[in-house]
Amino acid sequence: MVKLEKTLHKIGAVSNLSGVPVPTLRVWETRYEAFSPSKSAGNQRLYTDEDVLRASLLRQLTSRGHAISTLANLDIALLGAMLNKQRLTKDVQLQGTQKSRSVSVVVIGLALAARFQANPHLQRNDGVNFQVTDSLIDLDSALQQSWQSRPDVVLVRINSLHLATHAALRQLIDKHAIANVIVLYSYAQQRVIEAMRLAGIIVRREPINDRDFAELLYSILLIDPRNANDFNKPGVMIPPRKYSDQTLTRVAGISTDVLCECPKHVAELITQLASFELYSQECLNNSHEDAQLHAQLSAISGTARALFERALELVAEHESIDLSIG
Repeated sequence: MVKLEKTLHKIGAVSNLSGVPVPTLRVWETRYEAFSPSKSAGNQRLYTDEDVLRASLLRQLTSRGHAISTLANLDIALLGAMLNKQRLTKDVQLQGTQKSRSVSVVVIGLALAARFQANPHLQRNDGVNFQVTDSLIDLDSALQQSWQSRPDVVLVRINSLHLATHAALRQLIDKHAIANVIVLYSYAQQRVIEAMRLAGIIVRREPINDRDFAELLYSILLIDPRNANDFNKPGVMIPPRKYSDQTLTRVAGISTDVLCECPKHVAELITQLASFELYSQECLNNSHEDAQLHAQLSAISGTARALFERALELVAEHESIDLSIG
């Protein structure tokens, strides 16, 4: 069993994670019974990750005009649904002025869910609307519980990465056919990190600030899908690689009658773009500096790689090349 460690937070930490001032948290607790913290041996209040997520949701809903008295005793699932509904309403209002893209997200780790909901850099006005469809306690819960729908991206926060963690993530990916997974961790074995990256999982070591966290998410969105006919749909993410290096090498070596040796050139371009896409992601994973630049480079190269994979399919169809053979 792979579980996230149970963490208890003092009220100051809850405030930092959720964005709710300490005095407000105290009022919500004492006057409206929004929280029921335990107490330490020294009589200090201790809050759970679920309390952190609740505080974050309450902050955002009250800032949108809801009264705390009507929200305080609602469960997290209902609070999250209310917030998503309001965001969808705003998203609909934006339609007609710009292309709207709704990106569904499952978050594993309640403290991470709270941080995600409170991240101001994820609310920027660029037509992307991130919707948290499920907030789950740990990997075991994620594997055992049913989800509302298949998400565009899964975010995971886990303290230590081990081979068992990787195995559980692979099981999760296979079960739900997930294309995009981002894992934030504190400690890890290097061989596990490499294995996860080779499997297409984005891994980033904590600490990571809110801006860099947001850039990780934006790095897996297609760049300007309005200019790409096959990907012109709200919420489209950069798809994973379709073709292995072995397949591309084979295609590049095929002699055809097509002018300018198109199969060879397209296959070589895909290989180069895929390599640069991975390189940009590694820079984004390893460096806290220039995160926005590397996120943009990763998104651009990934978008181009996906488009050239479509170009390869057009050429292969014209030349009767079987792309399914390695």
